[in-house]
Amino acid sequence: MADRNRKDLLTYAYILLYIALSSGQIFFNKWVLSSKEINFPYPLGLTLLHMVFSSVLCFILTKVLKIMKVEEGMTLDIYISSVIPIGAMFAMTLWLGNTAYLYISVAFAQMLKAIMPVAVFILGVFAGLEVMSCRMLLIMSVISFGVLVASYGEMSINWIGVVYQMGGVVGEALRLIFMEIFVKRKGLKLNPISVMYYVSPCSALCLLIPWIFLEKPKMDAQGTWSFKPLVLTLNSLCTFALNLSVFLVISHTSALTIRVAGVVKDWVVVLLSALLFADTKLTLINLFGYAIAIAGVAAYNNFKLKKEASRVSSDEPTQSLSLVSTSSSDK
Repeated sequence: MADRNRKDLLTYAYILLYIALSSGQIFFNKWVLSSKEINFPYPLGLTLLHMVFSSVLCFILTKVLKIMKVEEGMTLDIYISSVIPIGAMFAMTLWLGNTAYLYISVAFAQMLKAIMPVAVFILGVFAGLEVMSCRMLLIMSVISFGVLVASYGEMSINWIGVVYQMGGVVGEALRLIFMEIFVKRKGLKLNPISVMYYVSPCSALCLLIPWIFLEKPKMDAQGTWSFKPLVLTLNSLCTFALNLSVFLVISHTSALTIRVAGVVKDWVVVLLSALLFADTKLTLINLFGYAIAIAGVAAYNNFKLKKEASRVSSDEPTQSLSLVSTSSSDK
């Protein structure tokens, strides 16, 4: 009984750690990018820093210290056909998602993210990975309606920020589609550290090229190279820790737990942002619309998990896909 209680407490600790790190990372990014706080208004540069930091740390952990193991089986063909598209979409998602924080509040950005299952499902239908059904059409309609209501209730909507956020949602949806094709058709099963090991350098390279042309000239002109290295290093370390916390939750619980924890985290972010940031003004229409959207997301997760449970043989690839989905959409 004592061992059982200890195991349950450890599981709850991992879940709370994930919720804290995931919520904290969103606030941390907003704080770094905000002109009223750290004033590092370079979302592309910040995301690039995260990917470089992740690449270096993964290399040290796997190749130098050998604390963790990188799964074998990666070939040049798989890397070019699968990892590069995944890395490119990952870079696009983080870049556009972080840029949105310059224009819209954290709470509203989180509400717009609720549309993610709709984008994933629609693209999945076009890719032949999903089948249109009346039930799924109803769920997608509920989510879309909820997001529209939440947007209608936004007092100071900035359409530039909305476009950036929607671009990030599309990028994330495409990345998940590529990941599902990668898992199902290539048959390569990767643990979380392996995903980070292979994807992070690719994403860093995809971010480096636009950063050189878009943000580096601004940084040179404004002389903003004298940023706070300690703050940015800590920010990058928190991003890496978030990815590992997802691994801990999945390895000790299930895909269902991480999805439920993700919904809890979304509400924590929305409500806390109203207390922490002056640019967040929540209305009853906001909250009502978001509640509808989250109900749709919960129905979608339940439908997908029942479908995944019926395919027992694909349990491990499902966990890999769930990991990537959660870890990337929290930044």
